[in-house]
Parts: sequence; C-alpha cells; structure tokens
Amino acid sequence: MQLHVDDHSPIPIRRQLTEQLKHFIQGGGFPRDQALPSIRELAGLLGINPNTVARVIEDLKRDGYVQARRGKGMFVAHDPPTRPSPTLREAFLKEVVIQAAALGMTADDLAVGVLSLARVRPAPLREAVKVLLVECSNSALDFFAKELEARLPIQIDKVLPGELAAAVRRRKGADPWAAAVTSFFHLPEVERLLGGRGIPIIPLLAEAHLETLRRLAQLPPGTRVGVVSADPETTHNLEHSIVSAGLTNIALVGACPTEGPALGRLVRQVEVIVCSTQAAEWVRRLADGNTQIIIDDRALDKRAIEMLAAILVGQDGDGTTAAPPSARSPHSTRPSRRNPPVRGRRARRPLSLTYHEEGRGD
Repeated sequence: MQLHVDDHSPIPIRRQLTEQLKHFIQGGGFPRDQALPSIRELAGLLGINPNTVARVIEDLKRDGYVQARRGKGMFVAHDPPTRPSPTLREAFLKEVVIQAAALGMTADDLAVGVLSLARVRPAPLREAVKVLLVECSNSALDFFAKELEARLPIQIDKVLPGELAAAVRRRKGADPWAAAVTSFFHLPEVERLLGGRGIPIIPLLAEAHLETLRRLAQLPPGTRVGVVSADPETTHNLEHSIVSAGLTNIALVGACPTEGPALGRLVRQVEVIVCSTQAAEWVRRLADGNTQIIIDDRALDKRAIEMLAAILVGQDGDGTTAAPPSARSPHSTRPSRRNPPVRGRRARRPLSLTYHEEGRGD
C-alpha cells in the first residue's frame, strides 16, 4: 500500500491524504487488529506538517473510519462506512483517468476540470435503486441484468413481455421504478403499458464485441460467415453489428435462431459461425470439425449505460438538473479553469506501508 501527497496539486494535501486513507480502509488495506501509523510517523515519512495529519485523523474519526483505543493508538473502526459498489467505482475512475491521459490531461487536470463544471452537481446515489427490465426471453433478461448491474448500483426487476401488465398492477401503490429499460423491439409495448406513470424508458442495444469484429477482419477474403443466437432479436442485433462494421473480406451468408431447421442449413453453408455461448452447444452438434466458431455474448451499448446513469441522478446531457420523470419524454437522453497555484516545494515521495502478521512494518 502506498500513500502519496503532491505539493504541486491544486487539491489540498489534507483532502489528498484523507481520501487515500478512506480508500485503503474500505479496501481492507489496514488490518483491523493493528494500529495505524502515528501522526508523527505519517508526518515524518510524508514530509508534511503534523497538524495536517492530525486534522486528517480527526476527519476520519468524524466520518466513522477510525477510532482511538486508549493507550494503544488509532485503529480502523469496527464498522467503517462503505461506499456503494467500490469495484465499479475503481474501474470507472481508472477508465476516466486513462481517457483523460489520452487527451493530454493529468489526474490533477481532471480533478480541477470536474470541479470547474459548476452546473454539474447531481446528488450521488447512496443506495441501489430499482429498475425495470423487459426482455423477450430469460436468457436475454439474464444478459442485460448482469451487464447493467455490473456497471451501475441498481437492482433489476426482470419481467417478460407477457408478464408486464401484471407486474405493473402489482407495483401500483409501491415505490415506482426509477427507470425502465428494454430493447427497441419491445419499446412500443413498454411505453404503452407504462404511459402516464412518469417512468423514464430507455432503449437498449446489444452489439458485437470489438474483439469479434477484429477476428472477423483477419479472416481470409471470401470467408462465408453465419450468425446464430438463442432468440431472433439477438440474432438480428449481432448481424446488424457485423454488417455495420463494413468488413469487405467476409461474405455474411445469413442469420438464424437455434431452434428450427434453418440452423442446419446455415451451418452447412458457412465456414465460420458467430454465436453466443448458449447457442454454441447447438452449433457444435451440427457442425463438422472444419467449422470455426467465434463466441460472442454481445456488448451492451455504452450510450445506454450513460443515459440510464444520467436519468438516475436526475441530470440532462447539458449538465442541468432533469425535469421530474412525469414531465420527461420516454426518449430523453444524455450528459475558465483557472491555473492552479504552484508552490515551491517538491512533490512528496510515496509512503509505502507494509503489514506483517506479527506487527506493523516500517
């Protein structure tokens, strides 16, 4: 574990150290049964004022992250606060920092840039919210639910189209869904049944993975390709993604679901099959040893995730606070920095803290 403070950052040292310590505590970086480094230790090793470290410790005590034990020092609290979805938060932050670096921005530039967006101040989600998901099959429900819950702190209510009317009746009088998501195919039906209830409806689109398109682009010219999936809608989406990629080296022969005689005919006509993991079992039963199978379980369109996130925190794409759900269209969509002062001292070296079973390392 490393702690690092930077004199040249526009973010106050107190805030830098406080947030790093919170992060390490939440990630289990400090064993609960071992004392944290003392104020003097931290101040000396980081080269900062002991009063700053003392204020950081007070901030952590106030927020419930640490507690003092008489005569023993400062320890992680028995039940420190937890931020929702720490894994999602870390993955998101890494992605944003990498994209910012590609634009020539440092992490400090990014932090100051976010703070400069004065109009964008949505209240963060503190707990998971309920979102309705409507899809045509259990496999599609499972796929979309897994993708959405892996990216946002939400709880998915999975409903098949034939069960939607009953689900809406059961929900009457209870807290409404924060939003509803469905594919374009079912969008009109969902809009009809949820109309007038003030629930934003977001269309989803699942496309072929970029890795699948890359592998298809490497096939020899004239390679015959087919697309197979468990349900017709998914099959169509995969086929559309491949066509849209404009790959001139392949001949897309056709697409079909796993059920029915069309699958056998398609397998006999092609050299490569693009299919889901579930559909691959059906394809292998019919294909000979020379048919190449490329597994593609689809990638959820990132714009749908961004749209759902914006609605859940009540923001329109221009950074202003969104209108109440009842006033929104079901199709509503997406989201002078001053020079920081530079102090004359050098950036502090990182502090590495290693814990051993028998005691705290230097």
